[in-house]
Parts: sequence; C-alpha cells; structure tokens
Amino acid sequence: MSGPQEQAKGDQPRGKPLARVLANAGALLGGRGVNAIVGLAYMAIAGRSLGLAAFGVLTLINAFAQALGEVAKFQSWQTVVQYGAKPLLDGDKPTFQQVLRFALILDAIGALVGVTLGVGGALLFSKTLGWSQDMAPAAALYCLSIAAMTSATAVGLLRLFDRFKMLAAEQAISSTVRLAGCAIAAALHAPVEGFLLAWAAGTVASFAYVAAIAVWSLHGRGLLAGFSFKGPLAAGQPGIWRFAWATNFSSTIDVGFTHVLTLAVGALVGPGPAALWRIGRQVADGMAKPARLMLPALHPEFAKLRAQKNDAAMLRLARQIGVIGGGVAGLLLLVCLLAGQWLLTVIMGAEFAPAAGIMTWQVAAAAIGVMALPIEPMLVSMRAAGAALRVRIIVCVAYLAALAPLLKTFGLTGAGAALVLAMAGMAVGMLLTLRSKLRHEAAAERESENLFAREQACVDPRNERKGDPQ
Repeated sequence: MSGPQEQAKGDQPRGKPLARVLANAGALLGGRGVNAIVGLAYMAIAGRSLGLAAFGVLTLINAFAQALGEVAKFQSWQTVVQYGAKPLLDGDKPTFQQVLRFALILDAIGALVGVTLGVGGALLFSKTLGWSQDMAPAAALYCLSIAAMTSATAVGLLRLFDRFKMLAAEQAISSTVRLAGCAIAAALHAPVEGFLLAWAAGTVASFAYVAAIAVWSLHGRGLLAGFSFKGPLAAGQPGIWRFAWATNFSSTIDVGFTHVLTLAVGALVGPGPAALWRIGRQVADGMAKPARLMLPALHPEFAKLRAQKNDAAMLRLARQIGVIGGGVAGLLLLVCLLAGQWLLTVIMGAEFAPAAGIMTWQVAAAAIGVMALPIEPMLVSMRAAGAALRVRIIVCVAYLAALAPLLKTFGLTGAGAALVLAMAGMAVGMLLTLRSKLRHEAAAERESENLFAREQACVDPRNERKGDPQ
C-alpha cells in the first residue's frame, strides 16, 4: 500500500513541472523580449550619439558599478526560494517571516558594502579602470545606484509566489526608462554624464516597481501581519548562512564572465575594444535570453520538488529542459553565423561592425551555457551550492589567468575562444559534480534502508523466540 508521500507524487501529472516552467518562462519572455529589443535600442542611441570611444567609457563605468553590485549582492532571492518554499507550502508563517527577515538584512548589508566600494573605487582608481579623472565624480554618483542593484529579496518573493507575469515587466521598465532618457540625452547632445543619468534612472525605476509588487503580494497573503526586523535570523535554519555565502560567491565568480571581462578588456587594450566586447556580449545575451528565461522558473520548481522529495521528477525535468536548450543553442549559432555582422551594422552603425567576430565566440559560449542550463539549479536545490561554487572558482581563475596574454597575443579573438573553452569546462565540471552528488545520496539512502531493515530484524518477535532457551 502506498504511503501519503508516494500518493502525493503520483497525483502530480507527469508533464506538470515542465508545463509550469515553460508557462512561467513564457510569461517572462514578453517582458524580457521587449527588454532585449529596447535594450539594443537605447545602446544604439548612446553608441551613435557618443561615438565608439565615449561609448566605451560609458560601458566601463556601468560595468564597474554592475560588477560591484553583483559582488556585494547576496543573491537573497535564492535564499527566499530555497528556504521559503517549504514554510510557504506548510503555512508556517513565523518561519517564512524569519526567512524574509534574513533575506532583507542580506540586502541591506550588500547595499552598504557595494555603494561604499563603488564610490571609493570610482574616485580613487579612475585611470586604472579606463576613464579620466574628470569623469570620476560622475562615475561615483552613478555608483549610488548599486543600492538598487543589490536588492534581490523582492525578486525571490515574486518567483516563489509564481508572479512571473508581473515580474516580466521589471526589465522592460528599466529598459524603457533608459530608452527615454537616452533619447532625451541624444536630443540635447548631452555628454557621457547625461547617459549615465538615464541608465541610473532605469535601475532605480525597476527596483521600485518590483519592491512595490512584492509588498502588495505579501500583504495580500497576510504574510506581513506581525512582521518585524527583530527576531531570530538563522535559528532553526541549518546551513542558511553557508548557503547565502555560497550563492553570493558563485554569482561573484559568474561576474568574471560578464562585467569583469569588460573592465579587463578596457584596462588592457582600451575603451574602444571594450565597447566592441560589450556590444558583442549584449547581442549574445539577447539571443540567449529566451532560453535563459527558463532559469528563474527552474529554481522555484526544483525547490518545490525537492521539498516534496520527488527527485525522479527533478531529473526528468532537467533532461527535458536540456533537450529544449540544445535545440535553442543550435539556432542561436546559426543566426549569428549567417547574420551577425549585418545585425551589428543595422543596429549600432558601421563603426561597431568589427564586433561581429568576437560576437560569434560569445554566442557559442552562451549556447553551451544554455545546453547546461538545468545543472546548477539542481545542485542549488540539493543544497550543494558550495560544490557548484568550487567548479566556478576553478574555471574562472584559469580563464582570468590566461586572459591578459591571450588579449595581447590574439586580441579579442583569443579572449572569445578561451571563453568558449571556459564555458565548456564549467558545464562538464557541473555535470560531474551533479552525478557525484546523486550517487552519494543514493548510497546514503541504501545504507539507511539497510540499517532500518537490520533494526526491524532485531525486534522481530520470531527472532526473539528463536533465541529463547527451551
């Protein structure tokens, strides 16, 4: 006779997790699709208005702020999803509020650290980072927007509540505000400072929107009643601090493949090549965005399946997403190879067409990431974020160590080819780590079953009778 847990698993339709992931990703696609188009539009306005060199300075300042924002951010949304899913399903309001309190404090710490480092770094190391001393005050002011970049609790709440349709508007709002601001700056023939103001306004606008929707959602569920910042943080939540640090460091390492690379290119070979690298990366990320939209939908789905102890459904969902990701990845590469240079010329202008070659390498790297999409969320849901972090550290250290000589010897092409190898290494490393984790859990479960069987045999009345003296 099946137990309640087995019956609960059986009641779930086979395709339901995949359907939810695709539906939530589809809900995000509308907003992110608009964001990808509008994002390219405001970058095109800024690039055409400022020219390659000045646009490179704008790109470097933004990359510096975003890099520090990601480094300081604790990825509190993952803490909300992983530790908040079970109390939410169980109706355990006090525990859920404890997780919320913990995540909000993480956001506050991240904002304080990020803004302090950003303002100080922009003022003290401007020449090293690729912009002139005259731009240092504007860069420092722009770094105040890091406070909005480090807040992720609201995003985690909306993902946990399946409010993906509302969350979809976040990036669209940011890009739309930036587009309007860049159009005004271009019409006024504003310098770089005007475009920095437009970009900062977009960051703050998206933060305000998501925070307001999250508060409204909490209030509607009665989860704010009795909430206070006073109370336990980690008590009764084993491993929550370790999880928070691991996801923070994992995200920090991931920055090595985005904003830090832009900064490194700018510092080593100048703002112009940095602008070409950034444009190629923007197009590559935009092309991979539809597939990557499954990632924020995967985290809460894996967390809920893990809370229900339904590992079979987790593996099935991961395989399904991997197959879908592989098909999308092939299409991405084909589009880039056939129309990459034409797209850049049409969008950014002929001055940016040389970015087509490096963009192909970046799209190839993004395609590998798409195919390996479900692996890391599975590790996170299994509370193995630390293991995923170790893989990221090894790959990122190797890549960054090779970056300077590759740039000096082969230019941007060398950096792009190495990026492909790094992403392939990371995918293989994550896969091997996942297989090891699954084998370890299976062995532990068999050992537990054997121990239970031995204990049952010891208390069997027939065994006791056999041992009685006649």
